[in-house]
Amino acid sequence: MADRIQPHQVQVHGLMGELRQGPPASKVLAVLTMIHVGGGLLALACITLVGTLIGLTVTTPLFILFSPVLVPAALLIGFAVTSILASGALGLTGFRSLSRVARYVRPGGYLDQAERRMQDMAGYVEQRTKEVDREIQRKAH
Repeated sequence: MADRIQPHQVQVHGLMGELRQGPPASKVLAVLTMIHVGGGLLALACITLVGTLIGLTVTTPLFILFSPVLVPAALLIGFAVTSILASGALGLTGFRSLSRVARYVRPGGYLDQAERRMQDMAGYVEQRTKEVDREIQRKAH
């Protein structure tokens, strides 16, 4: 029996008088709220999926029956919606581009503001350098 290996024992040393406290109440409340909200949203997602599958099984025969009419109509509506959305997006992008160019060109635009900020910062650095130089000169004498 002496050759039998004894299991290792783990000892945990802590500070004397250390009180072990759980997480703050606000975190516990936040986790419980998130679990309930997440569970509710997951349940709604499952109900929506089941409803979609039921609707699809009911309407599939109708789609097959009326497909010679529905497919071209769906394609036409899809292309029309896509072209209107693309037109709006391109128009908005063009307007935004022209607006940005006008801000750059106009006095008081981004470039002038950036130049003014750079000049202000250069003046501040120059002033601060002179102050530090004076302080060093004063300490040296």
